Amino acid sequence: MDKYTITISFDDETLRWYAMNDDIPLTLEDGSLDALICRVKIAALEILELNNMPHTGIPLVFKVEAQAVMV
Repeated sequence: MDKYTITISFDDETLRWYAMNDDIPLTLEDGSLDALICRVKIAALEILELNNMPHTGIPLVFKVEAQAVMV
Protein backbone atom coordinates (compact mmCIF):
# COMPACT_ATOMS: atom_id res chain seq x y z
CA MET A 1 0.00 0.00 0.00
CA ASP A 2 1.57 3.29 -1.08
CA LYS A 3 -1.18 5.57 0.30
CA TYR A 4 -4.58 5.58 1.96
CA THR A 5 -7.16 7.72 0.19
CA ILE A 6 -9.84 9.10 2.48
CA THR A 7 -12.99 10.17 0.65
CA ILE A 8 -14.79 13.12 2.22
CA SER A 9 -18.27 14.24 1.23
CA PHE A 10 -20.87 16.66 2.57
CA ASP A 11 -24.47 15.66 3.24
CA ASP A 12 -26.81 18.58 2.52
CA GLU A 13 -29.64 17.05 4.54
CA THR A 14 -27.71 16.50 7.78
CA LEU A 15 -25.24 19.37 7.22
CA ARG A 16 -22.40 17.01 8.20
CA TRP A 17 -19.09 16.02 6.61
CA TYR A 18 -18.36 12.29 6.23
CA ALA A 19 -14.97 10.59 5.80
CA MET A 20 -14.70 7.01 4.57
CA ASN A 21 -12.05 4.46 3.63
CA ASP A 22 -12.71 0.74 3.25
CA ASP A 23 -9.05 -0.30 3.42
CA ILE A 24 -8.46 1.02 6.95
CA PRO A 25 -11.67 0.59 7.71
CA LEU A 26 -12.83 4.05 8.69
CA THR A 27 -16.06 6.04 8.74
CA LEU A 28 -16.33 9.29 10.68
CA GLU A 29 -18.55 12.36 10.60
CA ASP A 30 -18.33 15.91 11.88
CA GLY A 31 -19.98 19.29 11.39
CA SER A 32 -16.65 20.90 10.48
CA LEU A 33 -14.35 19.85 7.64
CA ASP A 34 -11.22 20.93 9.55
CA ALA A 35 -12.27 19.04 12.67
CA LEU A 36 -13.08 15.95 10.61
CA ILE A 37 -9.65 15.91 8.98
CA CYS A 38 -7.99 16.19 12.41
CA ARG A 39 -10.12 13.32 13.74
CA VAL A 40 -9.33 11.15 10.71
CA LYS A 41 -5.58 11.64 11.16
CA ILE A 42 -5.78 10.40 14.74
CA ALA A 43 -8.31 7.61 14.22
CA ALA A 44 -6.68 6.23 11.05
CA LEU A 45 -3.32 5.78 12.77
CA GLU A 46 -4.94 4.09 15.77
CA ILE A 47 -7.00 1.72 13.59
CA LEU A 48 -3.99 0.80 11.46
CA GLU A 49 -1.85 0.11 14.52
CA LEU A 50 -4.56 -1.97 16.23
CA ASN A 51 -5.02 -4.08 13.09
CA ASN A 52 -1.25 -4.51 12.50
CA MET A 53 -1.58 -2.81 9.11
CA PRO A 54 1.25 -0.85 7.46
CA HIS A 55 1.20 2.80 8.41
CA THR A 56 4.74 4.10 8.85
CA GLY A 57 5.60 6.48 6.03
CA ILE A 58 2.32 5.86 4.19
CA PRO A 59 0.47 9.12 3.59
CA LEU A 60 -3.22 9.82 4.03
CA VAL A 61 -4.63 11.47 0.92
CA PHE A 62 -7.87 13.41 1.35
CA LYS A 63 -10.27 13.46 -1.61
CA VAL A 64 -13.12 15.92 -1.08
CA GLU A 65 -16.07 15.19 -3.31
CA ALA A 66 -18.21 18.16 -4.24
CA GLN A 67 -21.72 17.85 -5.55
CA ALA A 68 -23.34 20.51 -7.67
CA VAL A 69 -27.08 20.92 -7.92
CA MET A 70 -28.70 23.00 -10.65
CA VAL A 71 -31.91 24.82 -9.76
